[in-house]
Amino acid sequence: MRLKKETVWLDTHQMAKLFDVDRTGVVRHIRNIYKSGELKRESTCAKIAQVAKDGKVRIMDFYNLDTIISVGYRVNSKRASQF
Repeated sequence: MRLKKETVWLDTHQMAKLFDVDRTGVVRHIRNIYKSGELKRESTCAKIAQVAKDGKVRIMDFYNLDTIISVGYRVNSKRASQF
């Protein structure tokens, strides 16, 4: 989890773990959230450099709390309902 600009930022792997669902579902919901215009990618997604297990730096998409909540509403998960 990252804290930046007074919000929480998670990547899709972290969201999947948070909601106890498959990552592919999280990715699909995020794509639909942006496609429908529910949220704007420019204000809810940030590219952040991340050091991988192999030591290489990768640029990853991280999503703010608005996106996390929107995904939580869409996934079919008891953990998401609790969140």
